Parts: sequence; structure tokens; C-alpha cells
Amino acid sequence: MSPPRSHDRYPYSPIGERPLYDWPSGRRLAVYVALNLEWFSFGEGLGAELVSAAHQPDVLNYTWRDYGNRVGAFRLAELFAELKLPVSLLVNADMYAHAPQAVAAFAGAEIVGHGRSNSERQGTLSEDDERALIAQTTAAIEKHSGERPRGWLGPWISQSHVTPDLLQEAGYTYLLDLCHDDQPTWMKTRQGRILSVPYPQELNDIPQIVARKREGAEFADTIEDAFDVLHVESARRPLVIGIALHAYIVGQPHRFKHLSRALNHIVRRADERVWFATSGAIAAHAAALPEGTVP
Repeated sequence: MSPPRSHDRYPYSPIGERPLYDWPSGRRLAVYVALNLEWFSFGEGLGAELVSAAHQPDVLNYTWRDYGNRVGAFRLAELFAELKLPVSLLVNADMYAHAPQAVAAFAGAEIVGHGRSNSERQGTLSEDDERALIAQTTAAIEKHSGERPRGWLGPWISQSHVTPDLLQEAGYTYLLDLCHDDQPTWMKTRQGRILSVPYPQELNDIPQIVARKREGAEFADTIEDAFDVLHVESARRPLVIGIALHAYIVGQPHRFKHLSRALNHIVRRADERVWFATSGAIAAHAAALPEGTVP
């Protein structure tokens, strides 16, 4: 019997045995908000579902998702501006063709590559087709934002066996696909390495609300509880807490109320140990630390 396969991208590393370091200004808990702005193909392809689709065109689920780009995103933009929270926007390139105002509503946000649309997975593509998807997404973001994106989240957290390699070769410095840690970690690639910044699946409205059928109040409680635990723990080690959101889910009024409560809770309790950042700022700081500090 052959031994279990390993990905060989990063080694096992117990968090309590790693070198200590600080975030900027001696802070210890990096907090970032990741808002997914996604476009979906009508009548075909993938998409989160409010109810099971009986047939195509799936008007009910398509328009439920479309609410996020027409209404929910703008509601969230106002909240983030009010709380002065930096935002990482995880943007499908097709948003620029179909709903550019939703992206523009978040002035000063970091733009993270998130594929062409969320109707497809990149992990099922050939290497050449996946390379083309990354290049097309990168070009669209650079054209419309004026900056080349540094970070990537795969649509549906989908990877092929060469995704980290292709991203590093395309000039990306970090990715958000992994939920294996509370600190950034280096991943090996065939031509070097790429940094993984923790992206949450527990503090993520799709697994919590769509998959587990929880509602806004319980999701908000989860965010508050996680922040409180990590805030205490950050006295002992540097940590990252990400909050992953989708405009068509938490942009709904009855959930927005509770998200607002949770984010206000974090802002009120933030002290000298808390750093509100973007995923890109976290990645840049971690990458600049002395060699061997980040596992």
C-alpha cells in the first residue's frame, strides 16, 4: 500500500514553535475584510443557490445573486466607509464589463484577482487555458484599476495541480485559497514561492449561511466570537483574521443589520494590538520579514 500523497507546497509547522514577529507599529492582530464582487453567466455555468435550480434559465437564483451588484454592494460600501475599514475587493474581471459601478463604489480598495466570472472553475482547465484565464483577469483589472493585482482568489477556491506555479509566474505575490492557518505561510512553486494569506471558510458567509443554513445573527456572533478569541491570543503571537463576504448574501437588509453589529463590535474593541489592513498589506509586510520568520 502506497503512503498518502503530499502536496509538498508547504511543510507542517506548529504555530507555537514559530518565530515571533509584529505587524506594523508593534501590532499583533491583522484584521481584513474580503468582499467578493462576482458576475455569473445567465442560463449556464456555476452559481450559489438560494434554492435548488429546477432548470435553466435559472431566473430565481440568477437574480438573487444579481441583487448584490445592484443593491447590496452599495449598502456595504457605505458601511465600510462609515467605519473607515480598508477593503480587499475580490473581483471577477467580468464585473468591469457588466457592473463597473459596483467596483468603483469602494474608493481606495485593493483589487484582488478572482477569475473571469464565478460561473467557471479554473481547476478543471488545461494548463494553457488556466494560464490564459489568469492573464485575461490580470489585464482587465490592470486596465480598469490602473494597477496590476498582487493577490488572487480562485473562483470557487478551485486549483489545478499547477495553479500556484502559474500565479507566481504571472507575477502574483500572494494567494487567498488556503484556510489552513492563522498566519501567512510560504508555498513552494516550480520557479520560486508564493505567499499564502489565510482566507476564512468559517468566517465566510457562503459556508455559514448558504451551506449550513445559518442566518445573519448567528454569522455575526461567529465573527464577534472569533475576533474576541484571537484578540486575546494575539498577546502571545501575531495572527490574521479575515472576514469573507458576498454582496448578494450579507448585502440583504436582514443580514446587513447583523454584519454591521459585528463590524462595529470589532472597531469598538480594537486597541493598540489591532491592525486594520488589506490582504495585500498583510502579504507585503510578511514577505519583507527576515528570511525564516514566516514558515
